[in-house]
Amino acid sequence: MLPYLIRRALSLFFVLLGLAVLIFVIARIVPGDPARIALGPLATADQVAQLRAEMGLDEPFLVQLWTYLSGLAQGDLGKSLLTSRPVRDDIMAALPATLELVLFTVVLQIALSIPLGVLAAVYRNTWIDNVTRVISLIGVVTPGFVLAIMLQLLAAYYFGFFPVTGRIDPSLGFSADITGLLIVDGAIAGRWDVVGDALRHLMLPALALSAAGIGQVMRITRAAMIEVSSRDFIEASRAYGIPERVVTFRYMLRVASVAPLTILGLEFASLIGNAFIVEFVFSWPGIASYGVRTILQKDLNAVIGVVLVSGVFFVVANLVIDTILGLLDPRHRLRAKGGE
Repeated sequence: MLPYLIRRALSLFFVLLGLAVLIFVIARIVPGDPARIALGPLATADQVAQLRAEMGLDEPFLVQLWTYLSGLAQGDLGKSLLTSRPVRDDIMAALPATLELVLFTVVLQIALSIPLGVLAAVYRNTWIDNVTRVISLIGVVTPGFVLAIMLQLLAAYYFGFFPVTGRIDPSLGFSADITGLLIVDGAIAGRWDVVGDALRHLMLPALALSAAGIGQVMRITRAAMIEVSSRDFIEASRAYGIPERVVTFRYMLRVASVAPLTILGLEFASLIGNAFIVEFVFSWPGIASYGVRTILQKDLNAVIGVVLVSGVFFVVANLVIDTILGLLDPRHRLRAKGGE
């Protein structure tokens, strides 16, 4: 298993390097002068030229690329034009909010999609199966921002229990200074009122963000369970008199979980990008909201930093999923070894 993980980690490192170069090139060829945008239309040509020199935009392209990659190797993402602070500091300040939202969304997806998919497969072609398929279809076809606005309106007019903006009630006077995650820091501090309030704030954006993934994973789990149910070893297990509950959850679900886990890994990786609109609707102070502001201001260093963080999430999620799949199904790592 260890050589397999080392090979995967090396290949993913080169993926991140390629992503860094690609996003740097795209950011440099997009029309618009970042220095002019930062200073505004009233700035003089000398002021713009001075800021361009400070940003290194007057250097040859290859020199700019080398300077950026050298800084990136040392953890330096440059300075943000929007906040006048190091991009790394801005991202570290905004990342916990998005990470908490994404992790809660993934937990919600796992808790709802896989049990509902198993339920639909066990009771296939019944009214239970039909209801779960309608739910999955609605989740897949409804855009996240539409669902976010609908949930916000419902919460504002009918369900006052769920807040519609922010991460926590300011009147609680709590700051997450340990991990940045309100639920974790609240539990560490013994502030269960903070934990409950953070969960209430999380529920609506997490539902809006998880709907598509829940629908997709539910359908894939159902299909995989039905396909596995007709295999010989499942029929043999039933013939030996093994209880149906054991057959379903110990034998069928373990084999059928490969496809859902793969989709969940991709969903986790893509949630950072999908969170942009949802965070904007719910005024969630995360990295996605920060990314939207930097894109509008053509803050090149910040835009590149946000994209790289999203890429790191995607790469790490793929590595974790590959590891889990290799443990659940040794054929997965053997196929990967054969392909290399």
